Amino acid sequence: MKKAINIRLDETLLNEIDTIGKEIDRNRTWIIEKAVSAYMDTLDEMIADKRIDEIKSGKAGVMSLEEVAKNLSLANV
Repeated sequence: MKKAINIRLDETLLNEIDTIGKEIDRNRTWIIEKAVSAYMDTLDEMIADKRIDEIKSGKAGVMSLEEVAKNLSLANV
């Protein structure tokens, strides 16, 4: 389900979105939605890299599936 939100954009950026929209026959919503979705992928990668760095530096650890199951008192997984 889509939900409406309000955002403020710089007029120059909005004009660029409109220009691109006319060129590819798409509306502002479609372009902004695609841009946000693509940036979320980038953020996911940044978070993954941060977590890997924390593991490598010893700030965080990893657990096997068996350890997780044992800590949660689950049957053999």
